[in-house]
Amino acid sequence: MLIMIAGLVLFLGMHSVRMVAPEWREAQIQRMGEGPWKGIYSVVSIIGLALAIWGYGQMRHDPIFIWSPPIGLYHLVALFMIPAFILLVAAFVPRNHIRARLGHPMVLAVKTWAFSHLLANGRMGDIIFFGAFLVWTVFVYRFLRQRDRAVGVAPEAATASGTAIAVVLGVVAYWVFATYLHVWVAGVPAFTW
Repeated sequence: MLIMIAGLVLFLGMHSVRMVAPEWREAQIQRMGEGPWKGIYSVVSIIGLALAIWGYGQMRHDPIFIWSPPIGLYHLVALFMIPAFILLVAAFVPRNHIRARLGHPMVLAVKTWAFSHLLANGRMGDIIFFGAFLVWTVFVYRFLRQRDRAVGVAPEAATASGTAIAVVLGVVAYWVFATYLHVWVAGVPAFTW
């Protein structure tokens, strides 16, 4: 579990630098240049995520159970993941109402993913893993919205077609991931009937 925690600290810590140490971040960018900073940021983030995922998988071999979720919560997770995928896709589809209204749908996608997976996983490692992401998203979303207001970020113009594309692609991505990729990524099927 220590490997997982170290990975979470690296990954979420690197993704929090702008929020907790903006002056230090700017000093590093000025000192080394934006390209090298982005390179270091990416490498540390990838290493952190890889360690967190690997450590999470190792935690499963010797789990500490805190609670046993009822089977109905697995169905609720499957339901929650539909809007999570729509939010994730909306972060990349231009001119959609979801991104225009919410500002940072990717962060909300991670929040929805983490919250829903906390519902259906009662091992200590699960609680630490998904709980860390949930707590991080609460703080980072608040920070990003405050920053947007402070600098006067206006919502982008949105269209019905952009929104429809985000929703359709989100549902398709959800179906593909849940049907084919979840077992490969997480080691368990997405649907437990």
